[in-house]
Amino acid sequence: MKEFLPPWLQQWLDIIVPGTQILGILLVAWLLRLLAGRLILRVAQRYHLPPELAIGARRSLSFLIYSATVLLVLERLGVSGTVLWTAFTGFAAVGAVAFFAAWSVLSNIFCTLLIITTRPFRLDDRIEVLEAGDKPGFGGRVIDINLIYTTLEETREGLSPTVLQVPNSLFFQRVTRRWR
Repeated sequence: MKEFLPPWLQQWLDIIVPGTQILGILLVAWLLRLLAGRLILRVAQRYHLPPELAIGARRSLSFLIYSATVLLVLERLGVSGTVLWTAFTGFAAVGAVAFFAAWSVLSNIFCTLLIITTRPFRLDDRIEVLEAGDKPGFGGRVIDINLIYTTLEETREGLSPTVLQVPNSLFFQRVTRRWR
């Protein structure tokens, strides 16, 4: 078929054919999403489904249609689905490992924000973190609150003062007693 076309058009076929196919894929995806959205809306009205369910179904279906569209367009551009899947699973695995590795640090940072905003204790307050409801714990005077730790100055009779660094997440896992 190429031999019947003028030479200048033969050079452009490698661009025109995939471009037309991509436009076709996008058009079909848009129409499919439009029809599926209307179908979900009709079903929701007919069976008196909650609006939240209809919205969630439409969003989920739109996500699936657009994801498939992106994969089809990338396939037309020459990107292999296997390469994409390998890259995605590799990034997901690295992200999961990094998330779990940083979980305790992120937890302490979030708890710091909660301590600053809810103010269960302040600088110079004397607090005690209880092990259980009836068992004594550890405590002291709050001398610093940073992103990871709250620093307590512990004083005991006859001994020099010591400093405790308590992870901020511990204050949300145990009962804290406070004296002003």
